[in-house]
Amino acid sequence: MIKTDILIIGAGPTGLFAVFEAGLLQLKCHLIDALPQAGGQCSEIYPKKPIYDIPGFPEVLAGDLVDNLMEQIKPFQPSFTLGERAETIEKLDDGTFVVTTNKGTQHNAPVVAIAGGLGSFEPRKPLLENLSEYEDNGVSYMIKDPEVYRDKKVVIAGGGDSALDWSIFLADVASEVTLVHRRNEFRGALDSVEKVQNLKNQGRINLITPGEIVGLQGEGQLESVTIRKTTNAAEDITLEVDNFIPLFGLSPKLGPIADWGLEIEKNAIKVDTFDYQTNIPGIYAIGDVNTYPGKLKLILCGFHEATLMCQSAYQRIFPDKKYVLKYTTVGGINGFDGSKKEAPKAVIKAID
Repeated sequence: MIKTDILIIGAGPTGLFAVFEAGLLQLKCHLIDALPQAGGQCSEIYPKKPIYDIPGFPEVLAGDLVDNLMEQIKPFQPSFTLGERAETIEKLDDGTFVVTTNKGTQHNAPVVAIAGGLGSFEPRKPLLENLSEYEDNGVSYMIKDPEVYRDKKVVIAGGGDSALDWSIFLADVASEVTLVHRRNEFRGALDSVEKVQNLKNQGRINLITPGEIVGLQGEGQLESVTIRKTTNAAEDITLEVDNFIPLFGLSPKLGPIADWGLEIEKNAIKVDTFDYQTNIPGIYAIGDVNTYPGKLKLILCGFHEATLMCQSAYQRIFPDKKYVLKYTTVGGINGFDGSKKEAPKAVIKAID
């Protein structure tokens, strides 16, 4: 069983910044996220889109913000359970909680902070009659390990950043990459669209637009897909493939957390704005997943909520201790890895 001080459900920006604030209090954190990497929507949906309302950054790409947060929390050595969804919670006699994922991984902590953004993300699936037969048998909805596609024939469907970026990446991994989109226009970053066009011109990517996948074939394992080209007259072509990856985005859902006995309002968790604690003592909700009068679903608001949550969590874990706030400009940062960051101290020299 994984034990920690604060168990954070959701590894988006708010959850990651909570690690930093907890680290200043010398509290260890472990994060659970259903996605295969940290960063939440910023990494999975719009890594190359600029964000303009992060204090101190006139403009920062979503993916770069995640990279900066990961660098910022590195001294506090957070651990992660990725690619697994928090499924159940149980309160023990000692007042701590045990959270179990859909894969059976158990986590124990005195404080649970739900920072799941808009909830757990489930892939939007194409409407294909026999799709479920090939799930994990050639059909995947996200790429966890690109090496799985080494020297394979891969078809990617989608028109957003994920479809474009993975097509570009897998061009150097797979033996053949085909990108299919139902429109001629893509919704992704312009530089990604241009890279895909260049790779097509070099013969390294097959680009089929407008078109869509209308059939899957294979005996137990995916062997081919049927693509309907919809330029002038509809035309069906069959393409031999090893893997089909539909990247149509993710649909947010509160998921199993909705059954934890928390007070829910319009698919969000109600909290007390004093410390963002839920109706269950010891369970907090921060970021877009919570709701209260005047709530704004902004990353910077999530950072504020994470800060106050950690102060409350410290008092819950150490009820007999009084924490004295120290500015990082004065106290510096003492990492769990033995590192220390602090401002250089002025040297006072006596005058003869």
